[in-house]
Amino acid sequence: MLRVLSSPKTLCDGLTRRDLLQVGGSTVGGLSLASLLQSQAQAAPGSGDGFGRAKNCIVLFLYGSPSQLETFDMKPGAPVEIRGSMQPIPSSLPGLDVCEHLPSLAKVMDRTTVIRSVTHPYPLHGVAFAMTGVSNIDVSMELNPRDERHHPYFGSCVEYYDRLARGGQPAEIVQNVALPFPFSSKRSDQPFRAGPYGAFLGASANPVWTEFVGQGTKQIRKARPGFEYIGPEPYLGCSSDSHFKLAATDSLAEVAIDRFDRRRSLVEQFDLARRDLEKTVPGANYSQYQQMAYNVVASPKVRDALDIRTENEGIKDRYGRTLFGQSCLAARRMVEAGTRLVSVFWDEYGLAGDAWDTHYEHFPRMVDQLLPGLDKALSGLILDLEERGMLDDTLVVLMSEHGRTPRIQTNISGGGRDHWSRAYSTLFVGGGVKRGQVIGGTDSIASDVTDRPISPKSLLATMYHLLGINPHQTILGTNGAEYPLLPENAEVIREVIA
Repeated sequence: MLRVLSSPKTLCDGLTRRDLLQVGGSTVGGLSLASLLQSQAQAAPGSGDGFGRAKNCIVLFLYGSPSQLETFDMKPGAPVEIRGSMQPIPSSLPGLDVCEHLPSLAKVMDRTTVIRSVTHPYPLHGVAFAMTGVSNIDVSMELNPRDERHHPYFGSCVEYYDRLARGGQPAEIVQNVALPFPFSSKRSDQPFRAGPYGAFLGASANPVWTEFVGQGTKQIRKARPGFEYIGPEPYLGCSSDSHFKLAATDSLAEVAIDRFDRRRSLVEQFDLARRDLEKTVPGANYSQYQQMAYNVVASPKVRDALDIRTENEGIKDRYGRTLFGQSCLAARRMVEAGTRLVSVFWDEYGLAGDAWDTHYEHFPRMVDQLLPGLDKALSGLILDLEERGMLDDTLVVLMSEHGRTPRIQTNISGGGRDHWSRAYSTLFVGGGVKRGQVIGGTDSIASDVTDRPISPKSLLATMYHLLGINPHQTILGTNGAEYPLLPENAEVIREVIA
């Protein structure tokens, strides 16, 4: 008898496909041999230039969403209640001005493609909408990672198809890593938010999260109506001994280690039941994948890559001694070590409504808390990858869930910008991306798209395409059902591709 999380399930020669899929939910993607072969047949490369040009991908997600007007779509001729107080400066990309608080990034914009015309109808904090194939989003989904309507995170799908391309063989190093800590786990007044999870691929398809080990070096007071946080802010500065470790191997992360130990225990239970399992090929594969998963997570190679304390001090300075900067540095090290997909989230810290969700005190937060850290981290990452000869193989995408209102809102905590999904910007660089161009445009106040409207689903389609994954195929859940990877209207943005 096999016991999974204290629920008995007997395995015998008459093992059903549904039973196997339920057990397979603890594997990466939960694929049986039959589903593996079926999905592998669908994973044939798509046609078109640039397919598979990117060997790796680093996703930089600015949770809460930056204003397009204070980054890459400034409107200096608009009224002051639109343009605000910040001034544009020229960048190395002719015709593209950026915010004055992005001076380092301005020097490398000629390596990038900027898309100014991303648009969709859901002005919510929907990481799930921005980064999965789900066709719509609402508040209840946003606040419930377990909602059955969710689709798997982009990184989880990349890992799924990559394993198919390997003929079902596990990788030698963890392939889907997320930094700096489990999503929405460092705020005290709201439930966990949805987005970066395995959904119908099973919990084991979740990204492998790190934990930040270090201290914030600058104190901050954050407040919104009814809530306050006073304490260290690692996004403003972090200690020199800061580094990262996998959450699953951190003895202080009791929940994570408990779940990890139970998976290890599950492998051991399979060893005891091997005489029954080895009668079926899927059973043998299951044992192999569980043992390999344990070895991958415990790999010294992963541990060493995340230990940025060994990195050159000048390189650490280049990225900025902030949590986001050092997370980007760790992302480069993970890619260099062999990880295919690394996600870096600029997440809320201390309370909800933080990070780039600037409903309150928009301009002080942009100047003091947000833009300087982004400026050093992203420019540092681009230059570091370029100097190491890694930029052509590594796709870097800076994105968020929406933009912010063109008109500055007044409120009791100072002027702010609210949610706005009708027009906002995204940045692509490296990994088969054309250099030095701007795609799309908006009206005189960055309110609505006037040229080349682009859906977030098309951003994902382009990312999949560059990574060598056909975006127009189905994906098989642990329940045996097939789902479209992306909605039918998702298109590869050909102008992005070199």
